[in-house]
Amino acid sequence: MLDFDLARMYEVETRVLNQAVKRNNKRFPEDFMFQLTKEEWSMLSQIVMTYPAKRPKTALPFAFTEQGVAMLSGLINSDVAITVNIRIMRAFVAVRQMLFNPPINKTNELQREMQELKQYIEDVFTDYNDINEDTRLQLEQINRSLAEMQVQNRRPPSKPRRKIGFYTDEQRKNNDDIIE
Repeated sequence: MLDFDLARMYEVETRVLNQAVKRNNKRFPEDFMFQLTKEEWSMLSQIVMTYPAKRPKTALPFAFTEQGVAMLSGLINSDVAITVNIRIMRAFVAVRQMLFNPPINKTNELQREMQELKQYIEDVFTDYNDINEDTRLQLEQINRSLAEMQVQNRRPPSKPRRKIGFYTDEQRKNNDDIIE
């Protein structure tokens, strides 16, 4: 974040913020804060349409990293600065989370799943069609043999069965297969 943006949020002048930083220079190593070069500032000012008119044209702005903004919270001690600093820290955390865990696009997720399913089905049919003709003939013969075996098991026995139950004397005389 740039110094003049932070100053506006903290409700202090940019020069006051920069003076506090210069007085505590040891707290702001290069990975906490750095001054923009003329090229960086010219490129940035072309992108950003509005910047404070009070900013001296010769002074280049300072840029603060997340750690630099956290360090500023100890220097500028006002209720506004504390509230703003908490919001800035939450914003940094939200941006970091979005970078590492981008939101899932449901349409893209469904397209990916459909593509995986399509590939799986194609693989299954490819495997199925890879069975050669000899194997298919062998499977047909096995199925035919099994069907014949089932039909044979269902046929009634060739020899008539002996009748079961109580017989009268007359029935016994007429029927030869009754065993006493």
